[in-house]
Amino acid sequence: MTDDDVLYLSARRVTELLDTDAAIASQRAAFTALGDGTAELPGKIMHPSRFDDSVVFAYVSRLSADTGAVAKFGSVNPGNPAAGLASVHAVINALDPVTGRLVAVMDGTAVTTLRTAAASAVAFDALATADGAELGLLGSGTQALAHARAVARVRDLRSVRVWSPNPGRRERAAQRLAAELGVAAKGVDTAEEAVAGLPMVAACTLSRTPVVRGEWLAPGCTVVSVGSFEPTRGEVDAEVLRRATAVVVDDPGTAAEHAGPVVDALRERRLAPDDLIPLGAVITGRQTARTGPDDIVFYNSVGLGIQDAAAAWAVIDAARGQRERP
Repeated sequence: MTDDDVLYLSARRVTELLDTDAAIASQRAAFTALGDGTAELPGKIMHPSRFDDSVVFAYVSRLSADTGAVAKFGSVNPGNPAAGLASVHAVINALDPVTGRLVAVMDGTAVTTLRTAAASAVAFDALATADGAELGLLGSGTQALAHARAVARVRDLRSVRVWSPNPGRRERAAQRLAAELGVAAKGVDTAEEAVAGLPMVAACTLSRTPVVRGEWLAPGCTVVSVGSFEPTRGEVDAEVLRRATAVVVDDPGTAAEHAGPVVDALRERRLAPDDLIPLGAVITGRQTARTGPDDIVFYNSVGLGIQDAAAAWAVIDAARGQRERP
């Protein structure tokens, strides 16, 4: 391998190579590997800054013997949306599975956006009722929009309700989703209105205080939270976990350290470690989360390096395939 063989992939190129369906397939592979116990998943670093509200993170993981190690380094900057920027910025390096030489350097922001939303779609597909066709969306930024697009690939969406604190942003997000997905999408004035009575709820904020309350949830609702990724952030209140028949996480050990609502529930002994159900175990049939149509199910994702590894190698394989075409 020479320097010319290394792939340097921009955000635009990553998005071209990894469409929503391919991203969902990569995340299904990631959680299947976790469920089977074949993935390599060292602990991740999440370090809140002492200077501001940012968080620096670093993940290293390996999906399989055929795919080399992948490392992602980046930061979460909650003030970015106000400046029209994504909250998460990152870079990903991938190494050859045999030699360890550098194979690819790619934009980690695009990968993170795609794989996070795709993993939530995998979770909704595994946990939500089969006839769920309405989505409540908390947040109106890049990740929220990506979630609606991904969920639309696993459920026949008819409508989306969007709430975020900024009326203009939520209206623009709703208009965009209506045009892109062909669904009845509307911005609503309160978080409760975005949640009440719906079968699926996705919280895609960086809120340190709850934007989803358990008292609002209808029987059968599945709630996915991706913004509760460190102990000081909690998009859902304690009542969500209390009402939940099942609390599902991407990885129990990681969630016990990083997922704000889970950390609180474990500390206060409202949950025991054994109560946490890994999503991979549900996907592989080793454990059950939903037992009936009226169960409320909560899924807290903090994000895992194995998700980046699976998505990054899907991008690399697609890029290599395109390069080899005559």
